[in-house]
Amino acid sequence: MTTVRERIAGSMFGLAYGDALGKPTEFLKLVEITRQYGTGGPSELPEPALVTDDTQMALAVGEGLAEVLGAGEEGTQGALTQEALAPVWTRRFVQWAYSSDNNRAPGMTCLRACGELAEGRPWIQATIPGSKGCGANMRVTPIGLVARLSSSTRAGAAQLQAALTHGHPTGLAASELTAFATWWLLEGMAPVDLPAALRDRANAQREVYHHAWLGDLWQRSHDASPEVFMARGWDECLGVLDRLDAAVRAGDREADPCDATGEGWIAEEALATGLLCFLLHPDDAQAALSRAAATRGDSDSIAALTGAFAGAALGARAFPAGWRERIEYADRLEAVVDALGAGFEDGGSEDGTGSAGTGSGGGPAR
Repeated sequence: MTTVRERIAGSMFGLAYGDALGKPTEFLKLVEITRQYGTGGPSELPEPALVTDDTQMALAVGEGLAEVLGAGEEGTQGALTQEALAPVWTRRFVQWAYSSDNNRAPGMTCLRACGELAEGRPWIQATIPGSKGCGANMRVTPIGLVARLSSSTRAGAAQLQAALTHGHPTGLAASELTAFATWWLLEGMAPVDLPAALRDRANAQREVYHHAWLGDLWQRSHDASPEVFMARGWDECLGVLDRLDAAVRAGDREADPCDATGEGWIAEEALATGLLCFLLHPDDAQAALSRAAATRGDSDSIAALTGAFAGAALGARAFPAGWRERIEYADRLEAVVDALGAGFEDGGSEDGTGSAGTGSGGGPAR
């Protein structure tokens, strides 16, 4: 049986593997990818396996979580709140933005917002309100790997990390769904049940605005109320989930996934296309990554999310053993895995009573 820690490691390292596999193909047309790698797409990590801003920012989110969780009294984890997380993530995002390693074609939304944050502007003013780029959810995976969170805390934290840079409601909603998909797979939900669970979540949350996490962010829109603001984002997510359902039913492993669920440059399409690649190969993590890295779209972000989903479901051993030694930032990824895995050592599930992996779960411009 795959342990919880192996699934956490699978998700974090899977994200990085997908990112590295999709990095060389991100700006290539599908015909160019096929010419270079064959019809199956890239299947072997380069050596060294360099990642992009997707993994770098996921590490910023994960290391920020570890910092706050580690600030609790001895034997307890620190509380995840907007007040605790926003300044930590702001600091780490700004550090990333001005790092010499930030030379991997980072998204303009993230750079613009981080520039405003670096000047000391409050995040509600620094965020880019019209952006729903996939930078919002390419980095959210660690929030899906935290034990002992209520659903509202997981949702609020997922939306907050997006909102620091991406203020569009669809980016917020897609980030929440991405985190919940990761969590449910970590808990043991069957992949075939995931689309319906995401749809149920989207319908249930359609007019929910997390005031304690988002403050007055909605007022930067032209919407009449916070409920109308969020409904706009959830409706776009429901629309792409319709396309995902149709693509899963069709089961076409040969077609470019972007034909069905979009090119992944925007958050809801990155979620749907990354998830589609996993659902087409739910028992073969390497095949899922190869499919995700061979698209005409934002291949590194699509493959990063595919890897995060596949790893949460199948564990770290689902990927070739030699990849861990090749991947960039392996030590930092391992440290995040250790920090998040510690929360499960005494059986911390979402309500704090069980353990993950034993149940079916619950229902460019980037």
